[in-house]
Amino acid sequence: MRTIQASEFKERCIALIDQVARSGEPILITKKGRPVAELQPHRGRRASSLLGLHKGRIKIRGDIVAPVGTELWEALR
Repeated sequence: MRTIQASEFKERCIALIDQVARSGEPILITKKGRPVAELQPHRGRRASSLLGLHKGRIKIRGDIVAPVGTELWEALR
């Protein structure tokens, strides 16, 4: 992660924002050598629920409820 002083960030703010958006690499902003902020690309909103997350990407083929085969159930006899 690249580190930059707050004074330099203040001078080049817009250019640094564009750079982070292009490269995806975050920048750590320091003040007197101590980290105070981190500039990172926006990743988008996370799904609030995992239900429906892969809608349209997964295709179910066959019966997902029926047993796969009889050999798996012989242990129950």
